[in-house]
Amino acid sequence: MPVFDIKLENTYALLPSVLFSPSLPVPVSDPSTVIFNQKLADEIGFSLSDLSEEQANNLLSGNHIPAHAQPLAQAYAGHQFGNFSVLGDGRAILLGELVTPSGQRLDWQFKGSGRTSYSRGGDGRAALGPMLREYIISEAMHHLGIPTTRSLAVVTTGEKVYRETKLPGAILSRIAGSHIRVGTFEFASMQGDRSITQALLSYLIDRHFPEIKKKDNQPLALLEAVIHQQAELITHWMRVGFIHGVMNTDNMALSGETIDYGPCAFMDTFAPDTVFSSIDKKGRYAYANQPYIAQWNLARFAESILPLIEGKREGAIEKAEDLLHSFEQVYKHKWITMMNAKLGFITSHKEDEKLITDLLDWMHLVKADYTNTFRELSKPELPRNERYKSEEFKYWHNRWQERLKQETQEMASSFALMRSVNPAVIPRNHKVEEALSAAEAGDIAPFHRLLQAVENPYKDSENLRPYQTPPKQTDKAYQTFCGT
Repeated sequence: MPVFDIKLENTYALLPSVLFSPSLPVPVSDPSTVIFNQKLADEIGFSLSDLSEEQANNLLSGNHIPAHAQPLAQAYAGHQFGNFSVLGDGRAILLGELVTPSGQRLDWQFKGSGRTSYSRGGDGRAALGPMLREYIISEAMHHLGIPTTRSLAVVTTGEKVYRETKLPGAILSRIAGSHIRVGTFEFASMQGDRSITQALLSYLIDRHFPEIKKKDNQPLALLEAVIHQQAELITHWMRVGFIHGVMNTDNMALSGETIDYGPCAFMDTFAPDTVFSSIDKKGRYAYANQPYIAQWNLARFAESILPLIEGKREGAIEKAEDLLHSFEQVYKHKWITMMNAKLGFITSHKEDEKLITDLLDWMHLVKADYTNTFRELSKPELPRNERYKSEEFKYWHNRWQERLKQETQEMASSFALMRSVNPAVIPRNHKVEEALSAAEAGDIAPFHRLLQAVENPYKDSENLRPYQTPPKQTDKAYQTFCGT
């Protein structure tokens, strides 16, 4: 069946109309596909084999809309750096939903496809560099084993976008479990019509939490499930040193996926207060703050669905607060379990937390590289690094070795566990910037090499060495930016 006749559904369009606005992609002059994710396409049953290059370019740019599509822009609100704003898809359009051969329902969204009714004065367009950034980081996150939206394609438009300078325009095809956010519920709640929030809640449960339909108090059960879901996601971020950068409530997806890769970056030198976003002046979204912000965002979600929780308001508030207070314990358990795995422990001992924090304190003190340190610990022999010759590290290392001996498994199994959770390679910020700069200049080869490097992040290879080296300390402080 030609992909132009691909069967797209849009169940989201069956929700109350205030939650979205029908919107067509704005045609572009000269679309050209820069990169297409064939592996993802094969996984989800998306084929371009019956199309010419021109037809594929038109499809992936929004110049051609499949016959059964119902494109729309989603409305949502959000607390941005703690301040409430009414938002919406200002440069994104949900083309429709793909149903994969396995029965999974996935959103197909264009990002950078032109103005919508929520653009708030923006041009609705995107530049090539940021769209390629989302492509490389989201794919790296997928291969790291972290729930994430995926990137299907990046297409240049043949047009310029105007930011501080003229930049090549581009459109990203994003594939996601859904694009329902905490901010979507905030928007529904502010309408003052309980039936709108109820419709959205029922839709979310049907799509992502069907097991909850058997529960008596579904809103409360949903809050509990989302608490565990988000605690798991943040634990993954902390495991690999990922910093989202802008954890606004409109960037917390209730599919449990990492979404929106604008000012994100990966930590090189371990420092809990690391911030990359140029607009995060006070460190609200620093590495170490991410669990606390997740809990804060979850409180906003709880407020949005509070009227739906059964019982009197006072009782509903108490039940919601009890669950929200549980987040800290849920997250801490997941974090310690994760850190134990990073150190090769399957069992859990009382002294493990002290052993973990002592290592992190030492890493912070000596400015050790987060990724490389854990990867080096996962090998039977440490490299000849001056840092590892210090008395403080030797003392910690001896304690760690004694702890490993208390495991029921052999030492080789502990090291294998460590290598399965401590990546050998991440998309380091300076290598990402090199690849993006080359691509903007017309050379996509460095981007493909970086993409190949992050596709097997837990496997050692000589080819990975250029991607494992931290930036020189003389390099200027790395910053990322929103809205490009």
